[in-house]
Amino acid sequence: MALRPASLAGLSRRIMASRAVVPTRSGGGGPIALGKPASQPLTEEDELIWDDGTANPEYCLDQFNLVGRWEAFGMLAAGLGFFGLVALAARLNDKASRMPYVSCLDVQCCRG
Repeated sequence: MALRPASLAGLSRRIMASRAVVPTRSGGGGPIALGKPASQPLTEEDELIWDDGTANPEYCLDQFNLVGRWEAFGMLAAGLGFFGLVALAARLNDKASRMPYVSCLDVQCCRG
C-alpha cells in the first residue's frame, strides 16, 4: 500500500506537533545560589570581577598563585636553555663536513 504525499505531510505534522517532542521546563532556577542585587554604587575595581549572577563571582583576569614569578621565570629560562643546547648540538654536529662521499646533486651540477 503506497502512501500519498498528502497523507505523509499530515503524518509528519502530527508527529512533530506531539507533546513528546516539545521539551518541558520546570522553571526551578539554576543549581547555584543567586547573588544579591547591587544596592549601592559600584567601585572602580568592579570591572575586574565577572559577576554572572551567582553567589561566587569570578575574577576576569586569571588568579594563578600556584607558581611564583621567579619560579615561572626559572622554568622559562630552563626551557629556552634546553632548546639552545639542542641548537648548539645541531651546529656542532656538522654532518656535511663528515660525508665521505660527494653528493649526487653536486655531481649533476658540475656536468651541466
